[in-house]
Amino acid sequence: MAQYKRLGGIMAITLAATTGLTACGFGGSSGEESGDGATLDLLVPSYSDATQGLWEDVITGFEDANPDINVKLQVESWDNLESVIATKIQGGDAPDIYNGGPFAGFAADDLLYPVEEVTSDETYADFQPTFLENAQVDGTTYGLPWIASSRALFVNDALLEEAGAEVPTTWDELLESAKKVSKLGGGVAGYGMPLGSEEAQAEAAVWLWGGGGTFGDAEQITIDTPENLVGAEFAEKMIDEGATQADAGASDRSPLFDIFVQGKIGMQVGLPPSVGQIESDNPDLEYSIHPIPTEDGSPFTLGVADHLMAFQNDGDKQEAITSFFDYLYTADVYVPWVEAEGFLPTTLSGSEPLADDEALAPFLEGLPDAQFYPSTNPDWNAADSAFKALFGKLAGDTSAKDTLAEIQAQVDAG
Repeated sequence: MAQYKRLGGIMAITLAATTGLTACGFGGSSGEESGDGATLDLLVPSYSDATQGLWEDVITGFEDANPDINVKLQVESWDNLESVIATKIQGGDAPDIYNGGPFAGFAADDLLYPVEEVTSDETYADFQPTFLENAQVDGTTYGLPWIASSRALFVNDALLEEAGAEVPTTWDELLESAKKVSKLGGGVAGYGMPLGSEEAQAEAAVWLWGGGGTFGDAEQITIDTPENLVGAEFAEKMIDEGATQADAGASDRSPLFDIFVQGKIGMQVGLPPSVGQIESDNPDLEYSIHPIPTEDGSPFTLGVADHLMAFQNDGDKQEAITSFFDYLYTADVYVPWVEAEGFLPTTLSGSEPLADDEALAPFLEGLPDAQFYPSTNPDWNAADSAFKALFGKLAGDTSAKDTLAEIQAQVDAG
């Protein structure tokens, strides 16, 4: 998932490294035509060292159930994925099925099947409604939500108890509790606020959206607004009043969460794979997971999803693609894949088997309230880059108002 670091399986004892992974191979059959059967080309990214094996298991099961269809698997690193798909499309060799992030450009060029043309009614109706809405261009769904992640507040229970602080539900409560924890000293910070270039847009969303703001929609990117200023000014207040770590403007999420795992941060927003990181690196950490505090305590989470999409190559493969998707999204196939990689399912039936998982419950409960980046807007890439480069100025001498104005100006300049 392009917007956040992949840490491997949620319940894994050893986390899989993802940096620099480039696995390219073929799973299932050799990929050659077998009699009159169809062959589906499947291009996917590597989420962890386990990704290729997980796909090969799926393909084996699918081909056993559908002996007239072969699936040819190609696994690429996220660093290479976009260049590989671009080269294939330019060469007239687009895969039949592709697992990636952005899809609006492909849809605009009429390269993709609408999802409803390559899934059964039962499969289509099983997706979380918020994730389907996020996969639409002009009201038509072009991406099948594949894996999801949402955010929640990780709390170091031992630090909050020592500081006499309560788990917050509103911003005012968060500020009060974080300041109490920071006063413990010894290098402890109350709230971990990562405004560095790794994922500043995500922390920005926590604050701007948590105060009723938005980044815009498919038609317009809106950053410099009174609604967004509410959240930006409170984030600035958190920094100015000593509720965060000292270097908030330069802190990246991944190394900052390492410090939370070490027991030196009271509260920080984290991802489902963060559970696996704690289990691996510091299983004795006393922590709990809660909804993200907002200005008024109303429910909110940031949702991120990768998608599967089907390219309209040979019209005679549409039925085979539909068979593959319907098989893939059955709960007994889909849930083990998603769980092994440490993410959340995007289907209703997929969420049910995990509902009793105490670690995942706060993330699953937040999915119906998930809000998403306006990724179908062609200007979102510029906004994403602007947040990463500029939002950290909140921790310096630039005011919240001027920071938002600078980001908007960079977006408008393209």
